[in-house]
Amino acid sequence: MKQLLRYRVLISGLLSPVLAVLLSVLVNELLMNWNAGLKKAWLFRLSASTLVMVVPFALTLAFAMKDVRRSAVLLSGKIGLAIAILSLGLLAKPVRDGFTRSRQERNRQMRDVAAPLFKTTDLSGNRQRLADYKGKLVLVNIWATWCAPCRAEMPALDRLYQQRKDRGFVVLGMSDESIASQKQFLTDVKVSYPLLILTGDVPSLYRDIARYPEMFLIDREGRLQPAPDAGEPFEKLEANVDAWLDRDPSN
Repeated sequence: MKQLLRYRVLISGLLSPVLAVLLSVLVNELLMNWNAGLKKAWLFRLSASTLVMVVPFALTLAFAMKDVRRSAVLLSGKIGLAIAILSLGLLAKPVRDGFTRSRQERNRQMRDVAAPLFKTTDLSGNRQRLADYKGKLVLVNIWATWCAPCRAEMPALDRLYQQRKDRGFVVLGMSDESIASQKQFLTDVKVSYPLLILTGDVPSLYRDIARYPEMFLIDREGRLQPAPDAGEPFEKLEANVDAWLDRDPSN
């Protein structure tokens, strides 16, 4: 026991990176499960799960300060404290995600603003341009193969596309993952609407994504319109699409 106390700074420092990640995940999950409404309070949840990552460093620092006061600072303690300080670098990712999520929330609320045009290719290498769909109602779906909600949503999106495409409705899936990964995904989840490559040449509006899936609704005039949140019932998206398809373009 005395040996553990002697090397507590080193032990605490070594554990800091692991504990920081575990605490962040635990707090995030607790807040998500505590109340479904907190899923919308993403800023509070992200802030809480980020701040708790500092706790292991603070504990290591407290141990080190005690050793300093007792003039019992060991080399191992200095190493442990250095590791704990370096573990603070883990804060960079949630902070970066927070800024990205903020931009994403701002972008998804845009209304009557011209949608940024993009040029890219689909999984077969065919050129795809947003401008080619002028006059149609376009739903751009940003997704990822590892995203469970995406997997659950895509078959419903495909049915919506099949049922409304003759009325001028188009769904464009976009992912920044490799063509091989997306094609492998399609062996399990089959969709008939085009899947496009989300490259760095595509405007940032479609790339500033922290929460998947994300949707951007573009009306027949090429203007962005708010789309239902991914966490809302799919029926709300259907009703929104039908409302825009029924709208007189001249109004």
